[in-house]
Amino acid sequence: MTDTAQPVDSFPSLVEEQFRPIDPTALFDAPRSIHPPRILMLYGSLRQRSYSRLATEEAARILRRLGAEVRIFSPAGLPLPDSTSADHPKVQELRDLSMWSEGHVWCSPERHGSMTGIMKAQIDWLPLSLGGVRPTQGRTLAVMQVCGGSQSFNAVNQLRVLGRWMRMFTIPNQSSVAKAFAEFDEAGRMKPSPYYNRIVDVMEELTKFTLLLRDRASYLTDRYSERVENAEEVAKRVNQRSQ
Repeated sequence: MTDTAQPVDSFPSLVEEQFRPIDPTALFDAPRSIHPPRILMLYGSLRQRSYSRLATEEAARILRRLGAEVRIFSPAGLPLPDSTSADHPKVQELRDLSMWSEGHVWCSPERHGSMTGIMKAQIDWLPLSLGGVRPTQGRTLAVMQVCGGSQSFNAVNQLRVLGRWMRMFTIPNQSSVAKAFAEFDEAGRMKPSPYYNRIVDVMEELTKFTLLLRDRASYLTDRYSERVENAEEVAKRVNQRSQ
């Protein structure tokens, strides 16, 4: 009779005390927050009639209608990254808002086939880690762009890359408004159109994902590699003190 028993897998490279089974309770039975979803909105233009700002303000109205608490950061006065220290008032304002938030909306014009430098500067001022706390990790993100000409997706694609780099949950839907100069009236309100409908879709989806993920974010972003790294750092400190 042939022995068909499978060999037991071994894991010589695994740090057993830092490897944890999936906890269904943390995923499905997390206590629910009752406060409104907290959404931070960034836009990427300083023009007096900025269509990225107008689109952001229109999206903010929709978010508030959906029950969210919204704060829009103005990039006016924000210094270039590395041109000054992080204690600059505008940098602190941006970082404090990110710490407050549970979700973000990033809206940039497309300029020369890319997001604007103003948009990138805001994201560059948000560190991955700040005093052991991560200002963006685990937060939801919706991306939008406005175009001066025909519809394009270069800026939103770049914003998605940045969202992943900042360890955010970027929702599947997105908005790209073509010929934005024709989509807003003199008062700055967006006209009825499929572009407006898509923004409603995106804000609705962002609100749903934020409500779904915000109470589970700390568990969803708890990583084996970081647990191992932190345990090694603790061991080094203890060893140094005992010497």
